[in-house]
Amino acid sequence: MQCCTVTQLRDKEVISTKNGCRVGFVSDVEIDRKEGRLCALLIEQSRPRGALFAKPEPLRIPWSDIEIIGDDTILVRFSPPLPPTPPKPGLFTF
Repeated sequence: MQCCTVTQLRDKEVISTKNGCRVGFVSDVEIDRKEGRLCALLIEQSRPRGALFAKPEPLRIPWSDIEIIGDDTILVRFSPPLPPTPPKPGLFTF
């Protein structure tokens, strides 16, 4: 059995096995204090362009979606949510 520390998880690159895209980098972990186990990885998202002060919420990847933790990379069964599409010109939106 190979072990790693929370410090070693931090800043590892996270890749989706569903589409091969980079999800981001581990910024934090979520721990169940009552059970004493790791629940999820929190992935830092990049800031949208022009948003100097807005910090997006981190993506939460449940521990059950983690497939492999390698030396530099973590492979997960996860597809990042798509950004909202802008409305088409000429259509009314309410």
